[in-house]
Amino acid sequence: MNSTLFLQSDVSDPYLFYKNRLENEQAYWDETSKIWAIYSYDACVSILKNPKAEIPQINQNNEQKLNTKALEILNNLTRLSNGTRHEISKEIAILLFSKMKSVDINSIISQLIKNNLIGNKIDWVNSVCKKLPALVILKSFGFGEKDCDFISNQIEFLVKLMLPQKTEEQVNSINEVSPAIFSIVEKQLSSLHFYESLSAKISESNSLSLDEIKTISISNLIGFFVQSFDAGRGLLSNSLLQILNNKTFSDKAEIEKAVIETLRFDPPIHNTRRIAVEDITLGESQIKKGDSILIVLASANRDPEKFENPLNFDIERSNNNENLTFGIGAHMCLAKYFSIHLATEALWFLFDHYKTIELLENNTQYESMINARLPKNIWISIK
Repeated sequence: MNSTLFLQSDVSDPYLFYKNRLENEQAYWDETSKIWAIYSYDACVSILKNPKAEIPQINQNNEQKLNTKALEILNNLTRLSNGTRHEISKEIAILLFSKMKSVDINSIISQLIKNNLIGNKIDWVNSVCKKLPALVILKSFGFGEKDCDFISNQIEFLVKLMLPQKTEEQVNSINEVSPAIFSIVEKQLSSLHFYESLSAKISESNSLSLDEIKTISISNLIGFFVQSFDAGRGLLSNSLLQILNNKTFSDKAEIEKAVIETLRFDPPIHNTRRIAVEDITLGESQIKKGDSILIVLASANRDPEKFENPLNFDIERSNNNENLTFGIGAHMCLAKYFSIHLATEALWFLFDHYKTIELLENNTQYESMINARLPKNIWISIK
């Protein structure tokens, strides 16, 4: 395999490819794909923190023909914005996160398992991982059961909004669900006691209208659901596999360490992209203005210059939490600690409530994605 861009479904061990790249160069120009691939830890940090490397635009000039509500969501997401717009949407996202109420994760996961258990078997991915993160967020903002069910069942379609390239079928699905989800979130957000003061505060400090604040707030709350679907289910899935393989489930503290080490050793998100808005010098490499950049986070997480014995799954390694899976710098994911907490609570419930948990299939199949390594199914028996 020579191309830096490949589907995770087509590669049994991408880490071997990353290891070979790391041994040869920290940055590689892929002439076929016309993209720089960055592999070493220090080089990835350098690009992630560099203001000359920005988030690339998706759907410029709306060539993908998204409808009004889908466009509003896409254009206001903190994850996909740059400059002043990013700072404003990030401020709003942080304030929204701070208003999340604590919910009983155990009762949610217990119900999901009960609803999807077939005998003593369950597909952990489709029964729990695809639903739990979004449900926890929805319930923490007080959404009713009917709205929780609708959004959690439709989010799989809306998440395609993040794809740089979309099929006509994906665009149709996005356009179909976006107005309904936007309307539900708008109604619920407007009913929350803190929303009026939050809007006034942001509007005054940034000279934006209340309508603009509302659109950004709705979009980023929807963004929480979207981001939780892939990254959240991936962390729950990959952590379970590593915990079963390495038998790190004696208590909740050990499970939390295993979750953090999974983020380094076998992360759900393998890469993210930037575009150079000015020339960038990276070691001996010269990245030109307009060049595309692939930051291979999963490779950086196994850089021996940063992590001792990186090919070993070691929950006691002192710097495991310095993995780059959630990014670093201005665009670091706001849900880092929420995601770790959610995965820890859910997996501890599983291992504490069921005394025997066995993996029923050893040959895990992965989704056909470039940026994320997400198991399609994980069938387990629980007793």
